[in-house]
Amino acid sequence: GSAWGDWALYTDSPLRAFENELGVQPPVGFWDPLEFTKDGSRENFLRRRAVEIKHGRVAMYACIGYFVPEYTKFSGDLSPSLGIKFSDVPNGLGALSTVPLAGWLQIVAFCGFIENTGFTFTQRKKIGFMLDASMTSEKAEPGNYGLGWIGAFNTIKPIPALRQRKLNAELANGRLAMVAILAMFFQNGTFGTTGPEMWAIELPEYANTVGDFIPKNLA
Repeated sequence: GSAWGDWALYTDSPLRAFENELGVQPPVGFWDPLEFTKDGSRENFLRRRAVEIKHGRVAMYACIGYFVPEYTKFSGDLSPSLGIKFSDVPNGLGALSTVPLAGWLQIVAFCGFIENTGFTFTQRKKIGFMLDASMTSEKAEPGNYGLGWIGAFNTIKPIPALRQRKLNAELANGRLAMVAILAMFFQNGTFGTTGPEMWAIELPEYANTVGDFIPKNLA
């Protein structure tokens, strides 16, 4: 056993209510070091799960936003009136001081539109402080906005076992993305690097090919 005894004996622990939920994955299992679920409230757990999923999705988009512009950008003008092209916008945090205020306001307005309609684009949803559209819908499932399998507007029939695996994968990828984007923000803000120089490994001069460590000037 452990210093805390046999976990199997703690049958009345409030944590038992959540140990079979999505996102409880090896090797850590159910991990709540700050004891947010200590009260055993399922309502609070689902609200936090909705927040976790949303933050994970935003973080995954943010990571993509760091990668893709290193290799391709939109052509044309970002702001014709100011003479700013998409190619003029630096990658990473440098974009904050280049994109015009009107551009940021458009992004915020679009996000608000999505929040208010829950991706239906037509139906106003009940949202507000500590409320998410996915939790106030009929299904009340965190992160489920009623769009069906892979967001294809219910045109694809879901496979339950595969859906379960993909939802677990989304949570795991979202958690990784939240850590990754914070690391990229820190490195970008501290060293000013983005793109390949941020994550690529530079080989030493003598690392010619795999298994070949003869200095190039002697080859």
